[in-house]
Amino acid sequence: MVSTDDILKKYGAKIDGQMKGYNKTPAVKGEFSQSYETFRSEMMPEFTKYEKWCKSLGNVFKMNVGEKDKKKIERNIYISHLNITASEVVVFATMLLLLTLFGGVLFFVGIWLLTGAFSIMFLFLVFILSVFLFFYSVSTPDRLAMKWRLKASSQMVPAILYIVIYMKHTSNFEKAVAFAAEHLEPPLSLDFRKIFWDVEVGRFSTIKASIDYYLEDWKDYSTEFIESFHLIESSLYEPEEARRVGVLEKSLQVILDGVYDKMLKYTHEVKSPLTNVYMLGIVLPTLALAILPLASTMLGGAIKWYHVLMIFNVIIPFMVIYLTQNVMMQRPGGYGESSLLEKNPLYGKYLSKKPYWKALVFTIPLFLVGLIPFFWRYTHLPLTLGFARDYSWIELGLPFLGRSGAFGIIEQGGNLFGPFGALSLILSLFIPLSIALFFVIAYKGKTEEILTAREKSKSLEKEFTSSLFQLGNRIGDGIPAEIAFAKIADSTKGTATEGFFRLVNGNIQQLGMSLERSLFDPKRGAVIFYPSQLVATSMRILVESVKKGLKVAARSLMSISDYVKNIKKINERLNDLLADIISDMKSNMTFLAPLLSGIIVGLSGMITTILGSLSAMFASGAAGDSAAISDAGGVQGILSIFDITQMIPTYWLQIVVGIYLVQIVFILTSTLVTIKSGRDLLQSTAETGRNLKRTIVLYTIIAFVSVVLLTLIASVALSGLT
Repeated sequence: MVSTDDILKKYGAKIDGQMKGYNKTPAVKGEFSQSYETFRSEMMPEFTKYEKWCKSLGNVFKMNVGEKDKKKIERNIYISHLNITASEVVVFATMLLLLTLFGGVLFFVGIWLLTGAFSIMFLFLVFILSVFLFFYSVSTPDRLAMKWRLKASSQMVPAILYIVIYMKHTSNFEKAVAFAAEHLEPPLSLDFRKIFWDVEVGRFSTIKASIDYYLEDWKDYSTEFIESFHLIESSLYEPEEARRVGVLEKSLQVILDGVYDKMLKYTHEVKSPLTNVYMLGIVLPTLALAILPLASTMLGGAIKWYHVLMIFNVIIPFMVIYLTQNVMMQRPGGYGESSLLEKNPLYGKYLSKKPYWKALVFTIPLFLVGLIPFFWRYTHLPLTLGFARDYSWIELGLPFLGRSGAFGIIEQGGNLFGPFGALSLILSLFIPLSIALFFVIAYKGKTEEILTAREKSKSLEKEFTSSLFQLGNRIGDGIPAEIAFAKIADSTKGTATEGFFRLVNGNIQQLGMSLERSLFDPKRGAVIFYPSQLVATSMRILVESVKKGLKVAARSLMSISDYVKNIKKINERLNDLLADIISDMKSNMTFLAPLLSGIIVGLSGMITTILGSLSAMFASGAAGDSAAISDAGGVQGILSIFDITQMIPTYWLQIVVGIYLVQIVFILTSTLVTIKSGRDLLQSTAETGRNLKRTIVLYTIIAFVSVVLLTLIASVALSGLT
């Protein structure tokens, strides 16, 4: 008599034989748990650096974290797969606060003892910086969780697609999720692997319980993803095949519609926050710079150039980052670039340091040119070489530019002040120019080739969609897949996909390979020569589904083709909606910001030139009867108020402005790329290089022209006093 166990073993062996091509079942103990930590550390190196800091400084002492904050931090730690505790996060942030305060006070005391300068403003700025670093550090798990969500959410739709297609021909939920885990890219594939890992270590007794717990992470972020999963689970209980397939297709449609609706709403809501970022982060700080030279003299030199540097190159960029992080955290999931940069065959070139060395060789001479006024003002180099500290325009043969010095280095009471001169201001333009060109050259070298390969893959995918539909039709007509490839190769002549189908057909006909080997052979497989996630996944689905019959394979390929067409329409519509926001912000960043900053630098140079020339006139007695001039306009009285020696040197002011523009381009470009494509490191790097090139070239030209023209205008106006 046959027992129940015998029947289960018999049909279990039969099912395993049918699924022989796909044996990577995570339910086997050790399959995923063994590779979990290694996989996580390889794919997320930026997380492990933060973990090391938290483990080293975070263990100095223990802190009790409030229950509400503890739950929030631990939730973000879990989502971002960090191996730290809430106490370590808070202790690390506190240590960062204390070290910044201690280092700032130590630096302040050292300057005070060496120079006698006592600046309360500096201590205040150090305090503000330390507070910023504390809150920035304690919120790092939140930002890392957001980055994880952004990248993972871009793979939600493909994840549902893989599960749906697999379950259409094999109604096995565990194997379908395992199939998605194998073919998805990190980080969502890591999440799916962890679902199995939690079952293996006994945290949950079933896959369904583990998945339900995992879906809680998306409760406040992507309800359509949760709903799609629940529909897939409910399809297991449908008694009729047609209704089961209908429920599966409904789950895919639910996530597509949900993503579209949420992105549509986001495009309307994001414009106002981005405008606020531009006004608060670019326009207002730049306009404030216009009054700083005069304000510093009226305050008796209380504001120094290093105060301005800390405000505009440290504190304000942190504020802009905070504002843009809030914009990005509101971005819904399910839409964006889903290809993983680390999987690209050219990823090694992206990691290469050679572009940085090439950029360094090109930009160091420009940087040294920008440092000439620094050497003349702060070192003994000019005296060693037999030069004077400064030369007036008259000595240089340009008397129409006034009596002030070209470098604007003023010696008074044995102390040196400046550099204030127009020549120093022009030479200072080379410093932000060299910094920007360093990243422009390096980023172009890192991304040019890999971007070209990505564009080729995308153009291939556009044509591959229709070819996939044809292939599904031929297989649906009862033609074996091996023969169907030859027929499709003939019907796709002149397209980018012709080579792919001819290569597969050649491997089968000439080398006698099986269908699977002709596609995935490590040396001759067609997928190797056409690195596209769509191509690889669709062919893997073809190989798996053809084992269930030609009709199943045909339906699977047509489902992929329909999905790609639908997602393409959604992408085009969303790109149209985002185009206005992105183009406005991009034009503000690459045109209005450098234009405004260049004019402000020119105005600051003109003010300094006027005050410097007037000071030189009265100092040399070239202005005639000073009493008469004082009666006429009180020029000497004005000069006593606006003492040029107490003014912030325009040399440093321009450097601060230029570096600030570079920082803003980095921050806003990353924000715009994230809004459009999710977390896409390659696109962000490439766009940063392009935007830096446009911004810094325009800024340098505008600043140079403004300085020259406004200096000439000031010189002509002053010529009436001589």
